[in-house]
Amino acid sequence: MSKVILLITDSLGVGELPDAKEYGDKGADTFGHILEECGSLNIPHLVKLGIGNIKGVAGGKLAIENPIGCYGKMSELSRGKDTTTGHWEIAGLKTEVPFKTYPDGFPKEFMEDYEKAIGIECLGNYPASGTAIIEELGPEHEETGKPIVYTSADSVFQIAANTDVIPLERLYEICAIARKMLVGKWACGRVIARPYVIKNGQRERTSDRRDYAVTPPEETILDFVSQAGLEMYGVGKIGDIFNQKGLTTSVHTVSNMDGIDKTLEAMSKDFDGFIFTNLVDFDSKYGHRRNPEGYGKCIEEFDRRLPEVMDALAEDDILMITADHGNDPTVEGTDHTREYVPVLVYGKSLKQGVDLGIRESFADVGATVCEALGVKAPKIGRSFLKDIR
Repeated sequence: MSKVILLITDSLGVGELPDAKEYGDKGADTFGHILEECGSLNIPHLVKLGIGNIKGVAGGKLAIENPIGCYGKMSELSRGKDTTTGHWEIAGLKTEVPFKTYPDGFPKEFMEDYEKAIGIECLGNYPASGTAIIEELGPEHEETGKPIVYTSADSVFQIAANTDVIPLERLYEICAIARKMLVGKWACGRVIARPYVIKNGQRERTSDRRDYAVTPPEETILDFVSQAGLEMYGVGKIGDIFNQKGLTTSVHTVSNMDGIDKTLEAMSKDFDGFIFTNLVDFDSKYGHRRNPEGYGKCIEEFDRRLPEVMDALAEDDILMITADHGNDPTVEGTDHTREYVPVLVYGKSLKQGVDLGIRESFADVGATVCEALGVKAPKIGRSFLKDIR
């Protein structure tokens, strides 16, 4: 027994799922279209692990002989294409009913109750880009002190505020109030605090974002790991996504590179267990903002750090890399896309070059984590541990 390290390259999908048309995502291919837009990507370590050998990825252009990792792709059983649904399925939960979205903003009845609860009116309350809405409504917010509320194609209630106008702790407080209220007929997947500052005359969002998610309705692999007396170590958004349920340690991150740093720090600690890391920059900085070139550079930056993670593995440690959904930056809108996600697996004592095929569920990763650590298996998911050991 040792450590399993799972890195979530948030939104790095590898091609449309068979039901993508139902979600308006026919033809989506996050990784493939980024590669096309950029012309090429300098990602030698992902290539060595076998990303180009995954069936259908980049038309086989990045396939090599004798990859050092095991590789495949996974379908999503759950209904939806959002962060919470994807992570929960990885952790062994199937979401039957997608989280409710609010394309016309939140209902008047709810907003009136919410404004009464926080003691002030709100601005906005419509779908918008977070960077655009603070430019649009920032001046009025800064003059009146009214928080900016907005949503997106995801099930989110986002509150933006200049921290010189609404201090960070007060912003967190009004987000916590919204989280308690957004249940039942007003159910919402996540409430997100979106603080910003004015720097050199420009409004800039800070790294003090905080997500307030719903608690998973059933036990997940996080619970099974911690209940077995092992360390369950969450890095980045993991604590927010699972509402801290099942975690023994949860650390905040400010960027992908900080996430890698915090993961390496966890790997250096003396414990047996599971390190679950979310790297959100792919999604938040480049996918939603429809920036394929920036997304490509972000993938390259991640690739440059991979040798550090691989070298830090102990003899029996297992490294897994996957994603939670797609977010094709070449399509219209700012929504996630319904796609397969890659799965790459590497360990110093594992087989090399095993084609894991097309997996039926994201939960296959979670089932493999549980078998590797010798803990209770989730209800869904089929472990591939026997194929790689």
